[in-house]
Amino acid sequence: MDKDQLDGLVAFALVAEKRSFSAAADTLRVSPPAISKMIRQLEVRLGVTLLTRTTRATSLTEAGEKFLAQVGPALEAIVGAMQEAGTAADKPVGRLRLNVPQMIYPNFLKPVVASFIEKYPEITVELYFENAATNIFERGFDAGIRVSDILAQDMVALMLMSPVRWVVAGAPDYLDRVGRPQHPKDLLAHNCVCVGSGERVYDRWEFASEGREFAVQVKSSLITNDATLALDAALGGMGLLYAHENAIIDKVGNGELEIVLDRYVATSTGVYLYYPQRSQVHPKLRAFIDHIKEYRRSS
Repeated sequence: MDKDQLDGLVAFALVAEKRSFSAAADTLRVSPPAISKMIRQLEVRLGVTLLTRTTRATSLTEAGEKFLAQVGPALEAIVGAMQEAGTAADKPVGRLRLNVPQMIYPNFLKPVVASFIEKYPEITVELYFENAATNIFERGFDAGIRVSDILAQDMVALMLMSPVRWVVAGAPDYLDRVGRPQHPKDLLAHNCVCVGSGERVYDRWEFASEGREFAVQVKSSLITNDATLALDAALGGMGLLYAHENAIIDKVGNGELEIVLDRYVATSTGVYLYYPQRSQVHPKLRAFIDHIKEYRRSS
C-alpha cells in the first residue's frame, strides 16, 4: 500500500466518524479540500462512491457503510496511533535517554533526576553510565553530560557546573603509609587507580603550574571501567584517584579522602549537558533542560 492509499483510508475513516470534512481536516492538520481530494482518489481506485456530501450533512453510502465495516477495526488502530503520536509531539512523555559519567551522578545529577521524575511522571529517564568521549547520538541517546575537555563538537551545550577542578586524592591511611606526593612527578612512585578500558584509559593526569599545563603518565595499579569502583578502591587505600573535585567533595568533607598536590590543580571550564543542533528539541528533552535551569536557580 502506498502513502496516498493510506492517507485516503485514514481520511475516509475520520470523515465517517466525525461526519465532517472540516473536523477530519483539523485532526490531520490539513485543509478540507485536501481531505476531499484524498477521498475522491480513494473512490476512483475502488470504483464506488463512499460518502454523500450536502450543504447540511455528510453521510455514508451503502457501499461506504459496507467498506467501513470491513476496514474499520484496522483503521481505528491507525488513527488512534496517529492521534497518540500527535499528542506526544506536544507533550513531554516517553523515554529520555541520557549518557552520563558515573561520578557526576551522586553529588549532582541524582537530586535533579529525582525531582524531574516527580514533576514529569509520564517520562521515563534512562541513565547510561559512560566516561569516554563517543558519539552517543548514533546510539540513540537524547543528550549527554561531559566535561568541556571532551565535549563533542557541533553541539548545543548547557553549562551545569563551572569551573571544574581536577584533583588527586587518596585515603589518609594510604598516604600515611606511602607518603604524600609533593610534585606530580612523585606520582610515578605511587599506586594509581585509573578509569577506562582497553585503549581508552585515563592514565595521563593533567596539572598546571604558573599558567603552564602539563601531564604525567601515571602507573596504573588498578584499571576499571566503573568509576564508582575506582572511587571505592581509593577509599579502600588501594591507591590515588584523579577526579573532578565535585565528584568526591563529600568524601573529602568527611575525611575519607584527602586531596594532595593542590597547588598543581588543573581546571576545565565546566561540565555541560549537550545535545544535537536541531531546529526543534523534543518536548521531553526540553522539559529536562528547563528543569535543570530551574534547579540551578533554586539551589
